[in-house]
Amino acid sequence: MKVTTFLFITLIVFCSCSKLEKEPGFEYSLWYNQPAVEWEDALPVGNGRLGAMIFGNPETERIQFNEESLWAGSKVDNNNPESLEHLGEIRQLIFDGDFKKAGKMAADHMVGTPPKVRSYQTFGDLMLDYHWKSKAKHYKRELNLHSGIATTTYEIEDNLVKQEVFASAPDNVIVVRISATKPFNVDIALKRERDVEIKSEANGTIKMIGQIIDTLNPKAGPAGAHMKFAAMAKVKNEGGKLENINEGIACNEVKTVTIYLSATTNYDFDNLDLAEGVNPSLTSEKILNNIGDKSFADLKQEHIKDHRGMFDRVSFTLGQDSLATLPTDERLNRVKDGAMDNGLMATYFQYGRYLLMGSSRKPGKLPANLQGVWNKHYNAPWNADFHTNINLQMNYWPAEVCNLPETSLLLANFMEKLTVPGGVTTQKMYGTKGWTLHHLTDAFGRTGVADGVWGVSPLAGPWMTFPLYRHYEFTKDKEYLRNIYPVLKGSAEFIVDFLVESPEGYLVTNPSHSPENAFFIPGSDKKERSVLTYGSTIDIQIINELFDIITESSEILDIDHQFSEKIEAIRKKLPEVQIGENGTIQEWIKDFEEVNVGHRHMSHLLGLYPLAQITADTPELFEAAQKTIQRRLGNGGAHTGWSRAWIINFYARLQNGEKAHENIQALLAKSTLTNLFDSHPPFQIDGNFGGTSGMAEMLLQSHNETIRLLPALPKAWSEGSITGLKARGDIECDITWNDGKLTKAVFYSEEGGSEKVVYGSENFTIDLKPGEAYVFEVNKQ
Repeated sequence: MKVTTFLFITLIVFCSCSKLEKEPGFEYSLWYNQPAVEWEDALPVGNGRLGAMIFGNPETERIQFNEESLWAGSKVDNNNPESLEHLGEIRQLIFDGDFKKAGKMAADHMVGTPPKVRSYQTFGDLMLDYHWKSKAKHYKRELNLHSGIATTTYEIEDNLVKQEVFASAPDNVIVVRISATKPFNVDIALKRERDVEIKSEANGTIKMIGQIIDTLNPKAGPAGAHMKFAAMAKVKNEGGKLENINEGIACNEVKTVTIYLSATTNYDFDNLDLAEGVNPSLTSEKILNNIGDKSFADLKQEHIKDHRGMFDRVSFTLGQDSLATLPTDERLNRVKDGAMDNGLMATYFQYGRYLLMGSSRKPGKLPANLQGVWNKHYNAPWNADFHTNINLQMNYWPAEVCNLPETSLLLANFMEKLTVPGGVTTQKMYGTKGWTLHHLTDAFGRTGVADGVWGVSPLAGPWMTFPLYRHYEFTKDKEYLRNIYPVLKGSAEFIVDFLVESPEGYLVTNPSHSPENAFFIPGSDKKERSVLTYGSTIDIQIINELFDIITESSEILDIDHQFSEKIEAIRKKLPEVQIGENGTIQEWIKDFEEVNVGHRHMSHLLGLYPLAQITADTPELFEAAQKTIQRRLGNGGAHTGWSRAWIINFYARLQNGEKAHENIQALLAKSTLTNLFDSHPPFQIDGNFGGTSGMAEMLLQSHNETIRLLPALPKAWSEGSITGLKARGDIECDITWNDGKLTKAVFYSEEGGSEKVVYGSENFTIDLKPGEAYVFEVNKQ
């Protein structure tokens, strides 16, 4: 046994033979004493491809469901054919400071044709209409995060009723089971307001077959017949009988009813297009047939085993949960009234992991969109698209550190597909090699400029490479890195060709903007505004990070050394990140006056988080970053859920646990709905993911080749433990603390290695042996 002493702390260090067994933490769940009234009250289940919202209504139950690929629209080349012809003139106008004319030309010649995308859509509703003659009592609905099962129980007419709903990844279906102590009657139907035909068949099956007929929003592309889709509900009963009625099925005097729901489309992920030869009805039927004679008990057991195999990798507690007997909505209302609730915060953390699992894993193929895989609309807010100027990136902030690495693979696969249309964009719009996209895309891979001049963000593509490389950093999967390297290099090739020399002699991006902020044009009497400039701070940070990634990848894979040398030479000509006259990080190449001092985007702090270019080792920038945040918040910033979540991560990196905790409190109090969904407003899921990553960042950081334990622990979290978090280098970490002090830390690595660890003012090195746990027990002397 080795004993190492640092000041007043004795660290007893030993290695066990294998990974330590972990005691389970609390079982976390959301629960309520009444049915959901609004969609935002309902509880989500998901398997990565299918999602459902369960209302738990004992009279007329609604289970609204989605499938990841049901999008209006079709594949369209939306690159403006006039962009390249006018690019040189637009660039010169920007360099000359004629921002107004540059903006007008960009609007005329760079904005996409068509300029909009269509929306991700709701698939439909599974409706259960009961025939009770009285009201339910002893009601409870619950979502158990560990099992992934939404359960509704109540007593009615001397009948104890239980409804269970889960989205099975192994069997690729949504399963609904209603059981009771006495026979009951329920009518089952599939519903959708448009574009479908619904029929029931004698074998207990309801079919909904449709095709999106889009006549809306001609600015988004050709109207007409678009995606085909089908849902199929197979009903099985125990006791009683089934009868076909009104395009549905009546279950009479049954004791148990089980519904297997499948939903599919003719979307072709490999080509980001529609597959005309695919019959979704046959696909849905095949999925149901694959279940065969499996019993409900078998499906449930397989689902729970699969779900817990991912979810239970991480356990998080913040002391005894003294409020566990209160329903979730009451707990949230207490927080909104100013109370603190550590148990609710821990649940919120785990809920973010649950939602990421539910919206980004096999059998799904698409990454989580702005609403994950849960959407009630035909025309969703922001089309529930893939927003790439912070939101899609934020969706994956918790993926690696929170031990859900397989969720990142769907994003990586999607980005690989986008390099094809993204390569067309770079050629047609900018005359460069490589690939890119702008501030959003959809299931059909549009990569041109959307929505207007503020969508001219050519470096959104390079920004999207960071979560791909993070997956390698955390897993050390060299084969994965080899596979995605062409995506990384293609993005860097675009930057190399896109950069131009500025009047100051720098190599800069032009056009450029800082999402989604604007500045007042200098010398303008009318306070005219511009979003376009050159060399915005975020672009400098993005380029430096991607160049680091290319250089590191070149060394790791022992390839492409010439290209690596080329970008290192270019790096020397980039401008530096600057500090403005007011002491904050300067947002643009010049110290412009921002239009909205309290803007929700803080893009010029990308280097603080999720990157690690601004740290305590860069003290002037570190202090300026703190002032930047204070200024934003002092002028009404972080008023949206995702923006508030970003603040939590910022303060975690600034090692300010009290401010991080203060903003978790604000996230719950101001931007959280009854079912704990994040509110932009309205619902937008990135805030959930950003909140989860922020809490993880408060407890464990691993950037710049250093593992930091409890770097931003607030006083309110005086005791607790977290197990299963991941550090870069494929290292699993368990941390326990009491009275605000570290008491135990466990590290585990399959490959082993030497790691620098920091706790408070202490620095030490640990030598990990492959496949063995490394344990610190901390005792005050």
